[in-house]
Amino acid sequence: MALVLVILAVVWAVLGVHALLLGRMPGGRLPRLVRQPRLWGAGALLMLASWNVRSPSLLVIGVGLVALGHVMKPAR
Repeated sequence: MALVLVILAVVWAVLGVHALLLGRMPGGRLPRLVRQPRLWGAGALLMLASWNVRSPSLLVIGVGLVALGHVMKPAR
């Protein structure tokens, strides 16, 4: 079980860094679901950081940023 959690954390970190640095989501389905990839990536990395420091407030902020990355329309 611990190995599965570590693998999921690494995948989540790679997705977060990719979205934050490149401004786009990898794959076929994720780019259609996420409207603001940089915001989503920042939220994903905050969620991982909250897991490491055991901070529920960082987790809530990270979940909020991931949700905003899904619903906010891109600025034109």
